[in-house]
Amino acid sequence: MNDDYSLSSYNYYLPSDLIAQSPLVPRDSSRLLVINSLDTHIHSFFHELPKWLLPGDLLVFNNTQVIPARLYGQKTTGAKVEVLLLEEKEPFSWLALVKPGKRFKIGSEILFKEKLDDLNQDFLIKATVVDQDEETGGRILKFDVSSRKIFWEALERIGHLPLPPYISNCNAHSSQYQTIYAQKPGAVAAPTAGLHFTQELLQKLQKKGIEQAYITLHVGLGTFRPVSTDDIKQHTMHQEWVEVPSETIQKIHKTKINGGRVIAVGTTVVRALEGMANETSMDTEYGVKSFSGKTDIFIYPGYSWRLIDGMITNFHLPKSSLLMLVSALIGRKRLLELYKIAIEQKYRFYSFGDGMLVLLS
Repeated sequence: MNDDYSLSSYNYYLPSDLIAQSPLVPRDSSRLLVINSLDTHIHSFFHELPKWLLPGDLLVFNNTQVIPARLYGQKTTGAKVEVLLLEEKEPFSWLALVKPGKRFKIGSEILFKEKLDDLNQDFLIKATVVDQDEETGGRILKFDVSSRKIFWEALERIGHLPLPPYISNCNAHSSQYQTIYAQKPGAVAAPTAGLHFTQELLQKLQKKGIEQAYITLHVGLGTFRPVSTDDIKQHTMHQEWVEVPSETIQKIHKTKINGGRVIAVGTTVVRALEGMANETSMDTEYGVKSFSGKTDIFIYPGYSWRLIDGMITNFHLPKSSLLMLVSALIGRKRLLELYKIAIEQKYRFYSFGDGMLVLLS
């Protein structure tokens, strides 16, 4: 088997003290590893991003907003339950991971209130298991509410932002796990490459003539689900919902026509744009007015790029689909060499960690 298709080829050792537990303040004070050619790199800082980009380049951001998707409830027997909402299937019905999941058969009820240990407090909201999902091992929960307003108000009161499990000692405020341009609720994890941006940095980029556009991809199981097949080509991505508005498509078209570069801010933007291109043949016609739908695109070495010319990303977990996506852009061996350098230079890894800018054109 080609090493690029072997799961074990995407493994690396990371000292635990390099896993960032909290974000830096200000956001753009993080380090930035700039990959500016096929064989060179430069150590920089994120606030210096404007000097690495050119007037006429286009940055595309994901404006999804992380919801308080982690809930703590209890069964009618009093047993405690942990719920992670993944995706809204229809009004008030959500695909969710439930712990302990095996005990939750169809018809089981989960009760939620703000303080589980407060015996005098009434339950705020109730959910019933109405189906099981074989692909994820999750459950479909139907919430007993009469309006979206009531549901979201309840979620704000009982929910918690779902920080990744490798963040175990975090003192960050919940707003620090949102991008400053987050607008559309629905994600269960942050598009972390965007966490580095400040309003001041966005203004500097704009003044230099670097355009900005937005897509929406609600980060879900497809982004963080582990690859478990030895042959990565056999891995199936979970679908995630994508929206690319007409204004963004027009800006991409204009950028390409004028010789600028389309630079994705994060792997979710890469998946949104490349998924759209594959669905619509957009790279040749540019005739799409807007795009809305699901994508399960899985990008790994050998992929033929359609739209993007570069990307901004964080440092990703071993054996993850995100590591494979970045490998498709710069090569697996080179990426792992760069990760080794980043580790030697004490870069901070994962969600609250430092960034990487890949520019190969």
